[in-house]
Amino acid sequence: MLAILATLTLSGCAATSNRQAPPARSPPAATPGEPDAAHHLVATPERFLAACARDVARAREAVERLVALPAPRDTEAALAAYDDAVALLEDALARAGVAAVAHPDAGYRAAGERCEREVEAVRTALSLDGRVYEALASLDLGGQDVATRRWVTRVLRGFRRAGVDRDAATRERLRQLHEELTALGQVFSRHIHEDVRHVDLLPQALEGLPEDYVRAHPPGPDGRVRITTDTPDYLPFMAYARSSPAREALWRASRMRGHPANLDTLSRMLRVRHALATLLGYPSWAAYASEDKMVGREQVAADFIERLSDAAAGRAREDYAALLARKRRDVPDATEVEPWEQAWLEDRVRAEQHRFDSRELRPYFEYTRVKQGLLDITSRLFGLTYQRVPDARVWHPDVEAWDVYEGPTHLGRFYLDMHPRPGKFTHAAQWDLATGRDGKSLPEAVLVCNFPRPGIHPALLQHAEVRTFFHEFGHLLHHILGGRARWAALSGSRTERDFVEAPAQVLEEWAWRPESLRLFARHVDTGEPLSEDTIARMRRADAFGKGLWLRRQLFYAAVSLQLHTGDPAGLDTTTRVKDLQARYLPFRAMDDTYVHLSFTQLDGYYSSAYYAYLWSLVIARDLLTPFQQHGLMDPATARRFRDTVLGPGGSKDAADLVRDFLGRDHDFGAYTRWLEGA
Repeated sequence: MLAILATLTLSGCAATSNRQAPPARSPPAATPGEPDAAHHLVATPERFLAACARDVARAREAVERLVALPAPRDTEAALAAYDDAVALLEDALARAGVAAVAHPDAGYRAAGERCEREVEAVRTALSLDGRVYEALASLDLGGQDVATRRWVTRVLRGFRRAGVDRDAATRERLRQLHEELTALGQVFSRHIHEDVRHVDLLPQALEGLPEDYVRAHPPGPDGRVRITTDTPDYLPFMAYARSSPAREALWRASRMRGHPANLDTLSRMLRVRHALATLLGYPSWAAYASEDKMVGREQVAADFIERLSDAAAGRAREDYAALLARKRRDVPDATEVEPWEQAWLEDRVRAEQHRFDSRELRPYFEYTRVKQGLLDITSRLFGLTYQRVPDARVWHPDVEAWDVYEGPTHLGRFYLDMHPRPGKFTHAAQWDLATGRDGKSLPEAVLVCNFPRPGIHPALLQHAEVRTFFHEFGHLLHHILGGRARWAALSGSRTERDFVEAPAQVLEEWAWRPESLRLFARHVDTGEPLSEDTIARMRRADAFGKGLWLRRQLFYAAVSLQLHTGDPAGLDTTTRVKDLQARYLPFRAMDDTYVHLSFTQLDGYYSSAYYAYLWSLVIARDLLTPFQQHGLMDPATARRFRDTVLGPGGSKDAADLVRDFLGRDHDFGAYTRWLEGA
């Protein structure tokens, strides 16, 4: 999972986004077959679990083929067998992840979680299998390419980090801890995405909201309007509702998600992670988790957080002072800004000081037009053709399937699951669905978002949602365009975790600039394009609040890291989080609020490494400098970005990918200019 990121004319959801016609038939037989991993999600939970079991069995068979090879082992055969095992397990796990967070059937979601546990158990056993480690360590890699040698070196390091060289009792204990951690992570995540809170308000509480929002929230039989904590409800309400008590009620409801269930779940996760890390000889989970990232060491991540915190402190104070001054116009004796007032006050300051009201943007960001525009822009930049697959097997009627081509070459498939429904993951993220391997299989990916659903009336997006769409699609393109690697572990976006956000953050820029926005941002009623003056005011207004935004991100980064830096025995996570809020944010911490219990990134993929979003952002701002020099819509620059950053997947160190594109190491210059508003 990748979490807490369109043509010249609107031609509808099913249109291709490139004028070049896609091939009428499948690619030649020498290329991989048609992608269709989603068929596992449209049968029954029982058949889904049977397919999971088959892939696990095939992975085990591949492992046995590897260890049975006579010494000296044939290097090609050994690497192919190991890679087959890895790919089978990765794909089973990917399908299980999508089933667990996006399937409409609760039984299927439970089957997804069960498959995840079973596959993770096998992956853990594989990482502790001394036979496999010895077999791979014995191979002669002299005739292999650089990427393969690099891969095997990292595989062997991964075995050692897993504890393969420990005694039998220690390996068994490590296996138990891994299984417990997998189960706890699933519970933590489920408690979040199944816990959608709501407030029921009188209709007048919607004063200030756009007309389309009010229309989509009619009063119920009791005369009240229900507003949920789902993103399409929450973000506009916090920004536009004039009623401060109503905003407070919804804000408090959102800060209760995951409570009380995740209090114990999180504490147990932290204890298990610490036990696992210390058993492997590391002082903490943060130290263990940092070792294979770009930062290399926990202290580097901590120093990075403090460096950015110091850089943003002045801007954050100015931002807060402006919010308080605006509040005093309505409440003259006010001495502080409450957290549920931030978004509304920011919107007022931008409207009054920068002549920009974000509500004026919504009619220009109708969902289907934004989607089509995103497809057209990326098609033009990267030389791609997208073809809708109307008869693809999908897990819900909302889901769209699209095939990706470059000329006659079929590159992969992606699925768009874009609208909220009960039981579904409540934020926005990209999931892998199938691993691409050169000559063997095509990559498949899924976007899981929660944007308004088009219906009788148009679905209008916040600009923040447009940015999210571009961001998550950046992850998707990374998976597809990097999906032609020789080995599964090098395919797609399998780079260092504190770099993987950078390509997606780069693509966000196309949601900001006039040369891209004018291609799709048109008024839903009049068809008039978003004016360059409005875009300029939008960009100037965005500079306001950047200091507070960065400090909030640093707060989350500090929570993620510091919850994992010491022995969690006896740790009161709520108290620790409120202490960190007091350090990084100017808003007072409230009793009976538990923001950390719905902090999805604490589970699994990021755990202690939420700093990665900001580390990646520093790199992303630098990666944009060639586009700023040659033009955002310059195909030559985009193609070079594709070839040097996206296409190689995980075959090189992230620092080398950046160096290949920039011709130098990255630095803080572009980020500093961005932070200062340039």
